Amino acid sequence: MPSDTARTHAAALRLLLITCLAFAGPVHAAAEAATVDTVDGRKLESLVIRNPAAQATVVFENGSRATLDGWGKVLEAVSPSATVFAYNRPGYANSEATDAPRDGATIVEELRASLRRKGLAPPYVLVGHSLGGLYMQLFARRYPEEVKGLVLVDALYPRVVKKPGDFPFLTRAGKWLFFSRTVGEEIDRIHETGEMVAALPRIDDKPIIRLVNRPLSSTAIPVDFGAFNFDEGTRAFVRGLYPKAKTVVADASHQMQVTHPEIVVAAIRDILEARRLGSAP
Repeated sequence: MPSDTARTHAAALRLLLITCLAFAGPVHAAAEAATVDTVDGRKLESLVIRNPAAQATVVFENGSRATLDGWGKVLEAVSPSATVFAYNRPGYANSEATDAPRDGATIVEELRASLRRKGLAPPYVLVGHSLGGLYMQLFARRYPEEVKGLVLVDALYPRVVKKPGDFPFLTRAGKWLFFSRTVGEEIDRIHETGEMVAALPRIDDKPIIRLVNRPLSSTAIPVDFGAFNFDEGTRAFVRGLYPKAKTVVADASHQMQVTHPEIVVAAIRDILEARRLGSAP
């Protein structure tokens, strides 16, 4: 019989379709404070709330089809304890699309360049929702010396999404019909990005909190358009990615930062207060 942990991971995997299809949450006050800069000839929208006394910067990465507005309540609650940075990737809201590849490596480098332009130095607490969680895993593994810790908000993990060529025909057609070019290109590079994450050294010495949405309602129906791997091998691989991470399971929603911001805020505060794993007390 599967353990509670195995069932948690299985449920999480079956909800990950929402990861690629999620809409942005309702607009909060954060959007009013966002600015639009011109970077390399294109507009990029971001929000910085500076805290001169802070010892870390909390960096937020949106999920697919989501924008920085969804972090509004979280930004407000965290800013007294840290400097915060949120932004919209190229092709979202007021950030202009780009011809650059939409794989995780490119997106991570664009994000790091934005942080440098804003004068925001490490250490960073990386907070990634959904697909943004996959990008933040790549950031943390590529540049562990810049990262204090990681909060993964109902995140996507390597090898959960199939190669785009293995998507059923109707799924591929739906992606082309209903998603923007940017969103479609990001989805097409998910598997590739996941393999980048898997190929890099582990970050078990970093404090990591995984927030997992597991609805208890009998009306919650998992959806699968044939784009996801639900086999036991994939589940075991995901379970083994971050063995020292703290996992918080909540009856919330995939847009946890919008519907249950207090859960996300508590996790960020825990990371801000955490010491490096294995360090002297």
